[in-house]
Amino acid sequence: MLLAPVPALARRMRAKAEARVHHHHALSEVGFTLRRGEALGIIGHNGSGKSTLLQIVAGVLEPSAGSVHVHGRVAALLELGSGFNPELTGRENVRVNAAILGLTPAQIRDRMETIVAFADIGDYIDEPVKTYSSGMALRLAFAVQVHTDPDILIVDEALAVGDAAFQAKAMARIDEILRRGTTLLFVGHDLNAVKAFCHRAMLLEKGHIVLEGLPDEVITEYLHRTHKRALAARQDARADALEQLDGGYGLQDACVVRASVNGIRHASVMYGAHLCFELAVRRNAGIDAPYLIFDVLDGRGLQLTGRRIALGQGDGEAIVRIALDAMFQQGIYRIRTRVVDAPTMDRTTVLARQEGWLSFEIVDDSRHVFTGLFPVPMQIEVDA
Repeated sequence: MLLAPVPALARRMRAKAEARVHHHHALSEVGFTLRRGEALGIIGHNGSGKSTLLQIVAGVLEPSAGSVHVHGRVAALLELGSGFNPELTGRENVRVNAAILGLTPAQIRDRMETIVAFADIGDYIDEPVKTYSSGMALRLAFAVQVHTDPDILIVDEALAVGDAAFQAKAMARIDEILRRGTTLLFVGHDLNAVKAFCHRAMLLEKGHIVLEGLPDEVITEYLHRTHKRALAARQDARADALEQLDGGYGLQDACVVRASVNGIRHASVMYGAHLCFELAVRRNAGIDAPYLIFDVLDGRGLQLTGRRIALGQGDGEAIVRIALDAMFQQGIYRIRTRVVDAPTMDRTTVLARQEGWLSFEIVDDSRHVFTGLFPVPMQIEVDA
């Protein structure tokens, strides 16, 4: 019997062990360039590598291969309260973190009350951070990051934790610093925020770039893949038939095939003008309860109103006509359509989703008529 020398045997055993190990790459062959003043939104399912990418750009993680070149002051909000010392008070943590981000003692003094007011956590600012809720830690961390004049702002899912009022304030602040030329790298499941802030978007899947381009195009592909995955999980045979459509994705035999508003795709009207929508909706006899869902969205993707319209069973096209008055504030509004199979409200399957290929613009200012998004009919009496 021959015995292999110990070093050779060790090498063989190590090679066999390594062969059994599955190496998972969080990111692979990911590359992009982001110039000053640009905003890139990164989207993808959980585990796609979004957070890992931001941590590498922020310098928190080192890539195992490749390189990252970052020029300018970086403010990164990667985890709630990351960089905070839980034993220090909120005010003390503001001083420490602002100094780390490059502010001078004089600048920190000048901005302290602005940061405290933005965080809006009351007397807790002088309590140890370990006593904070996750929402309070978010408020303070975000307030510090966006008041340090960053050249590059990196935000990872942070806005999802704050309440509605804080989210609105945070988004307004991001909008403000973007107008000053700050570069934004944004990860989030809020697709409307990606549309509102980002010039470009990137879809990651299993550590690879699937698509990079205009936000609408990338988001449509993401939703297409998400919906296809959901149908496949339910073993719905229609999953394999989903494909790209004009303005979205869906089934060729269950979608909107033609649409117009006042005879065209994009209409400009005055406040109160009459809008006439006409949509040709294709459906097939295999759909138990075909409906068209017609939604009006504002410029940030917020749904203002919508209707569920029964199409009736059958093969071929159904023509749907919708008339409404343009009672909205000045701005551009998009139409989103979904064709669904909805035997009940709890059993609704989306067969097609299309957005952005039909829109209208209110060109005049109507703030003297009403406040808010659109007027609600009401009776008013004034006794003087």
